[in-house]
Amino acid sequence: MAASSVASPLCTWLVAACMSVTCDRDHSTTPSLVSSPRRLSKWARRRKVSAQCSSRSPEFKMGGLIPSFCGSSIQGLMSSCLAFEPCNDYYSSNGLSSLGSNGFSSLFRSNSVATNGRRRRINRAAHSGETVAVAVQPAEEVTTKKKPFTKQRRVVVTGMGVVTPLGHDLDVFYNNLLEGVSGISEIETFDCAQFPTRIAGEIKSFSTDGWVAPKLSKRMDKFMLYMLTAGKKALADGGITEDIMNELDRTKCGVLIGSAMGGMKVFNDAIEALRISYRKMNPFCVPFATTNMGSAMLAMDLGWMGPNYSISTACATSNFCILNAANHIIRGEADVMLCGGSDAAIIPIGLGGFVACRALSQRNSDPTKASRPWDTNRDGFVMGEGSGVLLLEELEHAKKRGAKIYAEFLGGSFTCDAYHMTEPHPDGVGVKLCIEKALAQARVSKEDVNYINAHATSTPAGDIKEYKALVHCFSQNPELKLNSTKSMIGHLLGAAGAVEAVATVQAIRTGWVHPNINLENPDDNVDKNLLVGSTKERLVVKVALSNSFGFGGHNSSILFAPFK
Repeated sequence: MAASSVASPLCTWLVAACMSVTCDRDHSTTPSLVSSPRRLSKWARRRKVSAQCSSRSPEFKMGGLIPSFCGSSIQGLMSSCLAFEPCNDYYSSNGLSSLGSNGFSSLFRSNSVATNGRRRRINRAAHSGETVAVAVQPAEEVTTKKKPFTKQRRVVVTGMGVVTPLGHDLDVFYNNLLEGVSGISEIETFDCAQFPTRIAGEIKSFSTDGWVAPKLSKRMDKFMLYMLTAGKKALADGGITEDIMNELDRTKCGVLIGSAMGGMKVFNDAIEALRISYRKMNPFCVPFATTNMGSAMLAMDLGWMGPNYSISTACATSNFCILNAANHIIRGEADVMLCGGSDAAIIPIGLGGFVACRALSQRNSDPTKASRPWDTNRDGFVMGEGSGVLLLEELEHAKKRGAKIYAEFLGGSFTCDAYHMTEPHPDGVGVKLCIEKALAQARVSKEDVNYINAHATSTPAGDIKEYKALVHCFSQNPELKLNSTKSMIGHLLGAAGAVEAVATVQAIRTGWVHPNINLENPDDNVDKNLLVGSTKERLVVKVALSNSFGFGGHNSSILFAPFK
């Protein structure tokens, strides 16, 4: 009813305005626009006015325009009418009175000054001999002020923390990588004799003492314990003391640490308890199983009120979190961000699930040789666990507090293969696009990239698809060197990208890149001169690229460089 009550006088005005530019239109259908004898009498007056206007401008023809106004939708009527103005004779009639004392101001929220201005413009046109009808005049342009150019905020790495199969101290971890030490061993946490795969990058000794409250340590899933510990180690490494913490604007400090698998152990234990009774279930099983709760608990512990959430994109999780955290800083939504990933899926259901996918290596007799990216005899990836966290900071903020700067984060990108749940695209088109977009976003030329920490997981298909994409993008760079951290620690799933980002920043910091162990017989499709050999190599890194890809076709690439 409300729409029809407005539509009737509106149609009256519309038709009069349209008829002011035509005199030879058949009017047989127009009465249908009016729903009462009173409206019909007003229509007769409009025809007189429109006849006078049309005699002045016979050249305008409306064709099938009027029928387009006659739909049942008031929105359609209003959107159509905005391009037309009635002639001055129509204003001199009492046509506007049908809309009440407020006229069109009540309908379009315009004021009387604007209406009078239009009448003056039309009157001037009439006296100057110009065509009276203004149906073809464009609507007034909406001008928007351009935002003043502001220099983009730069993002730097000022702290790092890790929990890995090769150590939980930053320097211990990277020195083990440089020495080619393998963290792959037989699984000891549970009896896995029934599984065809019985090896993993399992963390053998881990303590939360001094990092997590004992009460929480007993309740939380390991993925959260790894995350909180690595996050606080990154803060300590970044020199965020208690005094500095008190000086921070906590509304501009955020946490963005993700997980691919979440609290699998907590959830699995809840299912086992449910077999007995729901009363036996851990009341924290739901919140402690969700992937976001690690970031939330760390923020609660620190009192950080800035951006706080987690991203879960399978094995590309960490890179997604790092890039989004950097974007929060660039946009001015945060000055400091803890970001990365954490996973702890080496439990029966986790191992069994990947065995069912036929994705894991079965080289149980020689665990340290199982993970062998780009080697001819690779037979699948090796599961790992742990966490990696980077402390990202806005450059001027870092300088102001005198922070040490490890490297600069240049940018990155994401794409999707949109091809298969677990298999990479045969042509590697998604990976190529991701790398090229990352370079463009970071304003980096291909020739400047001379080190790549590849995703290479030791799977027959994945390693070669990524390698070919990298050659396609960087074949003109003779200095390029590739390695895979997974050859020593296995695949840390959602934490892989963050731990590998730490290794990448350490390569920039130290000038050494770690070896590719177990690369005994390089695949025929790879050029071994591009790959780091069996021992560490000296390299002055110009720009470093780190790739992470995940089930679902998720591709991610991020770029780091020495700070200058």
